[in-house]
Amino acid sequence: MLLENSQPEPYRIKMVEPIRLIDREQRQARLAAAGYNVFRLEADDVYIDLMTDSGTTAMSANQWAGIMTGDESYAGSRSFTKLTQAVRDMLGFEYVLPTHQGRPAEHFLFRTLVRPGQVVPFNAPFDSTEAHVSIAGGTAISCVAEIGYQPSVEHPFKGDVDVQKLRNVIEGEGRDNVPLIMVSLTNNAGGGQPVSMANLRAVKALADEFAIPVYFDAARCAENAYFIQQRESGYANRSVAEILKEQFSYAEGCTFSCKKDALVNIGGLLATRSRALYEQVVPLLVLHEGFVTYGGMAGRDLEALAIGLREMVDDRYLQHRVGQVERLGDTLLAGGVPILRPTGGHAVYVDAAAFLPHVPRSEFPAEALASELYLEGGVRAVGLGSLAFLKEEPSTGAVSAPRLELLRLAIPRRVYTDSHLAAVAVALIRVYQRRDAIRGMRIVSAPPMLKHFTAVLAPIEVRDEAVAECREVMV
Repeated sequence: MLLENSQPEPYRIKMVEPIRLIDREQRQARLAAAGYNVFRLEADDVYIDLMTDSGTTAMSANQWAGIMTGDESYAGSRSFTKLTQAVRDMLGFEYVLPTHQGRPAEHFLFRTLVRPGQVVPFNAPFDSTEAHVSIAGGTAISCVAEIGYQPSVEHPFKGDVDVQKLRNVIEGEGRDNVPLIMVSLTNNAGGGQPVSMANLRAVKALADEFAIPVYFDAARCAENAYFIQQRESGYANRSVAEILKEQFSYAEGCTFSCKKDALVNIGGLLATRSRALYEQVVPLLVLHEGFVTYGGMAGRDLEALAIGLREMVDDRYLQHRVGQVERLGDTLLAGGVPILRPTGGHAVYVDAAAFLPHVPRSEFPAEALASELYLEGGVRAVGLGSLAFLKEEPSTGAVSAPRLELLRLAIPRRVYTDSHLAAVAVALIRVYQRRDAIRGMRIVSAPPMLKHFTAVLAPIEVRDEAVAECREVMV
């Protein structure tokens, strides 16, 4: 069990925040009022919140101390100078453009480099990243290795790019139609799986052959470096900081949602070696985020981020953080719950298709499972399956489901103890034991893009009258 293999946290807890578990009848009412979409739940109605690891970090004493010394100057902030130096020291990029989170950085990158009709190869794009490519007029293409689509098979680097797939895309589309290659570290869309250093070298070599720049989605780059240290030959005796620096040596730049591995509650950046790209993005940054030396952040946020970039590579912290996720995964496996193996660095991904094989993909098994987990234990997790990644061909109306149907249990950094995660495991195992009685969901209303964030859903068995009431409540 999870608690039997627990390791003490490599930190002391100096502040606490009360949480409460409301009773099942209340949870049922809250879920119905939220249109059976856990994104719409009030945080106070959630007991243990594993929806995301983004912006949910508990910051360190040094970061909180840094906040008090943040420089709020509009231009030339010394906190920005500290951030720039931290990026150069840790990642190796000369030019730094701060944003309030990762999405503006993606917007600026794709808006600048992608023209209508072009394609952007990835290992696998996350839904919001893919949307930014689409808005720029491009198409994101997944080139992840086939092993990444086999949830039950153990493999150390399921986030690797299939280099032959990548070559086929470049040669099939033509070099001029591929403005950049993007690699997510780790691969969030495919279970938080890492990318090997050997694969990054191979991608870089192919990109150089065609003179195409490589950019990283760096949200969980420190966890990726830790997996390389633990799993790849030749890296066991190197520090995570050293491995991190080598990773980025194979990229022209990165977008970075710093709300993940960089240990802050808000913040992001676009970093690059290209002065030409930097100069193109600066006017967009000023227009949409703020001046170039603060972007979308306050000086105190810049200060906390500069510290977080240095703290994120602490080997003891990463050993505990990744180990905590692994222990939760092992406990669920022992209870019979099918998960994507091996566990990722930031989350356990439940194989919702294997958990609910009787629920067709058109009835959104991941969302059905998310609802049931909330009802059972007040735990909020997020579905990453048909609702998030469904593809519709505009010309024909043909719909295709993604190859993976996952429920993500994302673990906030330095927030929950193993006893919290033991409660999560108990709740999910109970749901698994009554899985045959679970039914699917249908869409009541949803926007055309990024449906899973705001869709109103209803259980298949709910009568039309109840659905109408649900819609009225949501309005």
